[in-house]
Amino acid sequence: MITLVIIACLLIALVTIFQYKEQAKDYHNARLENKEEQIMLSIDYVLKGTTYEVTTENLQYIFKDAIYEIADIQNVNFNIYDLGGELIKSSRPQLDYDPYSSYLNSEVLNNLYNSPDKRYVMYQHAAGNSYQSLYVYITDARFKPIGILNIPYFEDDSLTNSELEEFLYRLVMVYVLMIVIAVMLAYFVSAYITQSLKTISDKLYETQLTKENQKIYIEEPSDEIRHLIEAYNGMIDKLEESAVKLAKSEREQAWREMAKQVAHEIKNPLTPMRLTVQSFQRRFKADDPNAAEKIKEFSEGLIQQIDTMSSIASAFSNFANMPAQQNETLNVVNVIKLALDIFKEDSIIFKPQQEELIARLDRTQLVRIITNLVKNALQAIPEEKEARIMVSVFSENDNIKIQVADNGVGIAEENKDKIFEPKFTTKTSGMGLGLGMVKNIVETYKGSITFTSKHNVGTVFTVTFPKEK
Repeated sequence: MITLVIIACLLIALVTIFQYKEQAKDYHNARLENKEEQIMLSIDYVLKGTTYEVTTENLQYIFKDAIYEIADIQNVNFNIYDLGGELIKSSRPQLDYDPYSSYLNSEVLNNLYNSPDKRYVMYQHAAGNSYQSLYVYITDARFKPIGILNIPYFEDDSLTNSELEEFLYRLVMVYVLMIVIAVMLAYFVSAYITQSLKTISDKLYETQLTKENQKIYIEEPSDEIRHLIEAYNGMIDKLEESAVKLAKSEREQAWREMAKQVAHEIKNPLTPMRLTVQSFQRRFKADDPNAAEKIKEFSEGLIQQIDTMSSIASAFSNFANMPAQQNETLNVVNVIKLALDIFKEDSIIFKPQQEELIARLDRTQLVRIITNLVKNALQAIPEEKEARIMVSVFSENDNIKIQVADNGVGIAEENKDKIFEPKFTTKTSGMGLGLGMVKNIVETYKGSITFTSKHNVGTVFTVTFPKEK
């Protein structure tokens, strides 16, 4: 009932405001038409009585003094333009001329010319007030256009707004009284009806799955209340049984999820390690003059991936976050470059904006982010298509942004909302934990990860981290 009273009040107020606005609009339109008719009659009268030839060139002479007389009689200012839109004469003093009103813009001229009745009204706002500008052709005795009449009409709604405010004030007062009465009636009636249910409602409010709940005992309840109490007490017994089963199930599920996450994270560095070793075996030559440098790069890549697996195993054994954060001030460009070295595909291009971008992050977790995103990008490109993956890093305001773009199949529209959900995947292999874990890592550092994707064009993932301050 209270809601209906409030809705009724709002609806009546809205209808009233709409009605007042429509009435004001009709009033102003009618008044403008009346002004137009009176001024046009006066202009026709002047044109018939002039000794000048009625042409566009002579309008400035014909209305040299007459324009002020007409404006004074009709109590409205107006302007006369030639057919090209240049101001010929205005009833306002020269000092009041607006330099921008000396010429009509092409929009006004086109709308006036294309108007069926050769009449155009423009609605405008200035200094918080609304006004209309009427444009209509001035014609000679043979109805040939020789000029353009412009009547600026300012809408004065002060009286209408005052009446509207007064009506709405009275309406609000009436409905406030109705709401107060409705609230009081609702309170006393509901208190009387629900008094017998208060004890049960209090117990229901206190009922929780994670604690021991008390049963309800009431002396000599009515039949309806007794059935309700029996149902509640039976629910408490079943709830305790369910709580025990749920706790056991949650523990088992937690172990399953932990095992899946560990398996996934250990599997991630194994693939690039295998590729690195195979590439090294195939390309390495003992007599290569750069053999020492290549061995060093090969060793650093493997050591980094081994460190990643080691941190995962340590975190799992200590039941901590996987892996534990070891924040340090590092050059993000160098870490990304090192992370990409394990991928030997020529299709991966790294373009840093500058050589040094400093942030406070965990080196291992940053490598995991890059590895996951690049690996996903590679897997998103079909075999028959030439792969092209662009990795870029740049500075934007107080943030560092890392982008990984591919030319793969893109992300389907129905999958975009689920792409970061754990265990969601569209691949035939994998557990779907990679992007979910990347998102968790990024958000741990108060960063964000977003993506844009277009079907059969590609996907761009953007990771944002705050800079070191």
